[in-house]
Amino acid sequence: MNKRSVRQVEAALFSAGRPLSVEELCEALDLGEKDVVKAIEHLQQEYMAAAEKDATALEVVRAGDKYVMQLRSKYASYGQQLSPREVPQKLLKTVSLIAYYQPVKQSDVRDMVGSKVYDHVPELEELGFVRARPHGRTKMLEATEYFYEYFGLETTDREKIREQLRQRMQG
Repeated sequence: MNKRSVRQVEAALFSAGRPLSVEELCEALDLGEKDVVKAIEHLQQEYMAAAEKDATALEVVRAGDKYVMQLRSKYASYGQQLSPREVPQKLLKTVSLIAYYQPVKQSDVRDMVGSKVYDHVPELEELGFVRARPHGRTKMLEATEYFYEYFGLETTDREKIREQLRQRMQG
């Protein structure tokens, strides 16, 4: 294991502030795919071992087909107090409901959150979190791949997403 490539990948994941694919890391760091994959695996093990000793607040996890360095859920609330929120608070309930019930009619979401859904959906589309397509007199809504990456969800399977959202809401 080349320690330099491990630290390069670590620096890139830390600095990016968003999930990165193996290909993006290879290109940015001028490393081969095998080196990047080995570095990610090493970092995951390193952070997991440190987490077991409660020696770090960070973790390297898979987000869809990408990887991200993020705060462990146990410490996320401390970081959230100081970090700028990119997603307006008013949109979080709406996007969570869309992801939880997807594909879901906009009219059904309106029944859950009220008429503000008609303002929220265009904003969520603009942020890249939601895809809306015409469906009769309403729209059919579903979360995008970017939604999964941004929120660090490890799957696109609806049932697994529901479980992950349930866990995050409880914990």
